[in-house]
Amino acid sequence: MTLRTLRRPAVLIPAGIVTVVVLAVAGALFQPWKLFVDETVNEAAPLAAPAAEQPDTADPAATPASPAQPEVLARGRFISHEHQTTGRVRILRLPDGERVLRIQGLRTSNGPDLKVWLAAAPVIAGNDGWFVFDDDAHVDLGPLKGNLGNQNYTIPRRVDLDEYGSVSIWCDRFSVSFGAAELRG
Repeated sequence: MTLRTLRRPAVLIPAGIVTVVVLAVAGALFQPWKLFVDETVNEAAPLAAPAAEQPDTADPAATPASPAQPEVLARGRFISHEHQTTGRVRILRLPDGERVLRIQGLRTSNGPDLKVWLAAAPVIAGNDGWFVFDDDAHVDLGPLKGNLGNQNYTIPRRVDLDEYGSVSIWCDRFSVSFGAAELRG
């Protein structure tokens, strides 16, 4: 046996360990399996609280008042950016003053670290619009609950909606918009 023959296995073991580590890190970073796994969420639209019961002195024949409906403050439709994205958004104000971003009929790719952002950046079609949303002010409403379906996100009371004219499905991991909607009043 030569010295050269004895050294080969010693080189192969560290190379194998490096390969496994690289694949593990790449898998954790890119999460490629998410491209094949859809997450469907179908939350009900937010409803107003039921009307308060009428006092005992009220006319028993009177019809109880129906609850006030949420007011639509703004609406928009998603356009695709990095990934094919469709669906509608509405900003609703409930009778108690709470505001909710409602996403309906969402259909986009799944991915790592997806967020729902209210953004000050304009919605730009095509590749030019992929990267603009983290350039201006934005409010992170939380992780995307699912890449398919209907979902609701509470908008903090401190947020001035006049400062935010768009919504983005934002991939925080790669700093890119999957899709965005311009909000119109």
